[in-house]
Order: sequence, then C-alpha cells, then structure tokens
Amino acid sequence: MEFKPCAEDALLITLGDLIEPSLNAKVRLLCEKLKVQRLQGVLEIVPAYASLLVVYDPFICSYTHLVEQVQALSLELSTQEEQEVYLVEVPACYELGLDLQSVAEQTGLSVAQVIERHSGRDYLVYCLGFLPGFVYLGGLDPALKLPRLATPRLEVAAGSIGIANEQTGIYPIASPAGWHILAKTPISLYQPNNEPPVSIFAGDYVRYKPISLKEFQNSPHTLKRTLVPKDSLHA
Repeated sequence: MEFKPCAEDALLITLGDLIEPSLNAKVRLLCEKLKVQRLQGVLEIVPAYASLLVVYDPFICSYTHLVEQVQALSLELSTQEEQEVYLVEVPACYELGLDLQSVAEQTGLSVAQVIERHSGRDYLVYCLGFLPGFVYLGGLDPALKLPRLATPRLEVAAGSIGIANEQTGIYPIASPAGWHILAKTPISLYQPNNEPPVSIFAGDYVRYKPISLKEFQNSPHTLKRTLVPKDSLHA
C-alpha cells in the first residue's frame, strides 16, 4: 500500500498499477471496510481501478492519523473474491453504433463478428467516474482493442456505448467522447432525482443484450440486476 497526500484534505491510497479484477476487488473491499469504520472526519471515499481517494476534514482528522487507521485495516484485507455477484443486463442497439463499420474495418472483423465479440462477454464494473454514472468496464475482447479516436467528438448522445483500448463503457449523458461508439442503449443510467442516482455499481458485471432499432424505439426497457454465481459469467 502506498499513501500520498492530495492537497490538504485528501489521501490517495494506491494498491497497485494494473487494471486487474483481483486487485480491484481488494480496492472495493478496503472501501467497504473504511465505510463500516465510519472514521471521524472522513467525508467521501472514491474507489478507482487500483486506488482509493479518501477525502477528509483536516480540522477533524489529520493525514497521519488517517494513514495509521488505514494501515491497521490493511492486515484484515482478504484476497478471496465474491462467490456471487450482481449481473446487469443492458439492452444495446448496434444499428445506432456510429463507429461500428469503422471498427469492423480496423479490426478485420465483420460487423456481425464485432457485435458477437462485444456482446458475448460479461464485463466487470471497475469504477464509476468521468461523468455521473459513467461505468468503466474491463475485459474487452483483445480482437476489439483500438486506441482512442484521434479526434474526439464534441458530443455523443446519452446511452452511447463505446470502446477504447481494453475497455468498454456507457455515456450516461450527452458528452464529448473519444471512444469508438458501437451501440446505444435506451436505458438512462443516471437519474439525479433518484436515491441512489445510479443503478449500476462498482463490482457489478454488465452484459450487453443486442436489440433491434424497432425494439429500441418502441419497447419499454428496464435494467435487470440479478445476483448470480460468479462461475456462471461469460469471460
């Protein structure tokens, strides 16, 4: 574990430098343990791929004291991963993929093969960020690995599903975007008036369910978040 101050009111805890499921599981476990401790002065805990940011009130809790508290917790961390996880099925209309044909050409795959490879895996939600409700999903098929767009778009629509490098993700609101857009979902991933405002969480798994343009336009859609055995996931 490495500790670094961020300004005068935050502690960055780094557990590694890889995008890797077991390491991310350890980050999430540490996050949960810190929440349970309800340490005085801690205002917010933000997990990422392999690190955790702890925001605190420096008039209540000192940096040194907070590090000591975290170090005490580290001895209790377990590398054993969950036996059951939540799987969220996200409908995806590939007919609305702005870059679907381009991705097929760049990867040497057919459009059908791109869709099959993209929708044929279950993706771990490593963390949320960039935008409220934006999910960073790992585990993309290596055949679909492409760098970000050379020139980002100024805006893509809410629900756009993109890929870049080894990741895929979903834009919850209209936003600039540098990822290749393969599909679009009719599901709104961010509802600011709800509590919580998001319906997919770090540690969940996402499965894309291909739907037609007609289904996208005419059928009501809801997210299905189901507890499943971890060994039933599609890697």
